[in-house]
Amino acid sequence: MFGWLRELNEKERKTMIGCLGGWSLDALDVQIFSFVIPTLLTLWGISRADAGMLGTVTLLVSALGGWLAGALSDRYGRVRVLQITILWYAFFTFLCGFAQDFNHLFIFRALQGLGFGAEWSAGAVLMGEVIRDRFRGRAVGFVQSGWAIGWGAAALLYTVIFALLPEETAWRTMFWIGLAPAALVFWVRKHVDEPDVFKAQQAHLIESGRSPLSQLLVVLKPPYLSTTWKVALMVTGAQGGSYALSVWLPTFLRTERHLSVLNTGSYLLVHILGAWFGFIVGAVLADAIGRKATFLISAIGSAISVVLYVTMPISDTVMLLLAAPLGFILYMMFSAMGPFLTELYPTEVRGSGQGFCYNVGRAFGALFPALVGFLSQRLGLGPAIAVFAAGAYGLMIIALLMLPETRGRDVRTIAMAGE
Repeated sequence: MFGWLRELNEKERKTMIGCLGGWSLDALDVQIFSFVIPTLLTLWGISRADAGMLGTVTLLVSALGGWLAGALSDRYGRVRVLQITILWYAFFTFLCGFAQDFNHLFIFRALQGLGFGAEWSAGAVLMGEVIRDRFRGRAVGFVQSGWAIGWGAAALLYTVIFALLPEETAWRTMFWIGLAPAALVFWVRKHVDEPDVFKAQQAHLIESGRSPLSQLLVVLKPPYLSTTWKVALMVTGAQGGSYALSVWLPTFLRTERHLSVLNTGSYLLVHILGAWFGFIVGAVLADAIGRKATFLISAIGSAISVVLYVTMPISDTVMLLLAAPLGFILYMMFSAMGPFLTELYPTEVRGSGQGFCYNVGRAFGALFPALVGFLSQRLGLGPAIAVFAAGAYGLMIIALLMLPETRGRDVRTIAMAGE
């Protein structure tokens, strides 16, 4: 499963390490919030709807950040934008630890979202262009598995910090640790270089006289528009289903299943371990059976699994055993996402295309945690998660059926053909 790593050249390997670190630490910073929701519900007396809004605002603003970063990376470079985004999200995660009320945290979470969305846009394009098409699915998918690594680190920190410190201090400490990713920028500056295919196109783009604003909007015009809206719908479904569960899962375990902090952390670690294997297997399948088949298997399995997990009257032991398979099937799809989007757009608009589609999908998907929070006040948290997760994956499947398979496309050929 990992033998292909030895066949990567030095540039491919260092690029993959840099993007893996950036994505893992991005996940750490973003997932911290899901662990502190139960504490904020108690300490600040906010409602679940308010907590849902705090989760949603980061994801909504991340759409703008990702879209801007995609266009800027087409203009000024993938690596340069990647470094800026890492510094941005680390700094504003740190500031979240100083929030004194709902309004402060809302603002800091919104600003954190700009960097969160931007990091994926720059990193995914960078990986897609540096890694050869033979290994692209596995390599980009392997980097995507960094989400599970960062999420797992957040779960470990939650378990340890909340065991050692009072809740009033522990939740702030979680956010303060979010400054750590800033150190990664020094490594990226030294070891990661721009893709050759981008260097070849950058001069042409500058000579064309296309303004940054025009670059931002180019994928909303023919011949790209037809692809853009279909991909944005597909990503909306994938992100919406994931967020509907992941943002609320710690709260579901604490408030609906009445688990302790230690048991909640243990359940989540099992779930995250399953997610990591899902990322890895999804990466292999993306190259072996194609991007679309991987998406379909994961989407159908996820819709069924989430509904059963949060609504069936199962024991805590069975819930623990099912946490890993749930994470596995739920996150398989994200390994194919980066290579799929890379292979749909030519080099001169690749960052803009990926940045827009992934992050507009993330923005609409970001509405789902807030909707779950509102509906949970009527139906209960489990049924609310089930309703919106099933709807999201249904939307993903419909959009996916309208898109082509892209496995095996050479990014240089796409650039020359202007497809």
